[in-house]
Amino acid sequence: MLKKIIRTDSAKATVLIRFIVGAVFFTEGIQKFLFPDVLGVGRFIKIGIIYPAFFAPFVGVVEIIAGGLLIIGLLTRIDALLLLINISVAIITTKIPMLHNSFWTFLHEARVDFCMFFGTLFFLIKGGGYWSFDFLFHRKG
Repeated sequence: MLKKIIRTDSAKATVLIRFIVGAVFFTEGIQKFLFPDVLGVGRFIKIGIIYPAFFAPFVGVVEIIAGGLLIIGLLTRIDALLLLINISVAIITTKIPMLHNSFWTFLHEARVDFCMFFGTLFFLIKGGGYWSFDFLFHRKG
């Protein structure tokens, strides 16, 4: 089962996309703790997330751990699944409501979220790529 999860056949250039997608999630997770009123618990309260004192730190930890593991390409598909859920909730709770204001505002504000959504979807499908720990462990096994 683990072999199927870490199997990857993606090109070497995948490392570039893996780095940027992982780095965005990683740094956003850190910022939830650095700026809790704006990006952490305070933001979760503002957008109506239940139990914000639990979920803001929980999401921050997921973003830090899964984002960091995505950067190095370790358990890439599991990381991608967790982050895909994360970004999907972010789109639903913070971007979709913007459609009431303006379609163009929605597109502008959601651009990074959609890039992250499709980036994580790519890694869920293709794995970590040639320069990843997943590839190294798959090759050894």
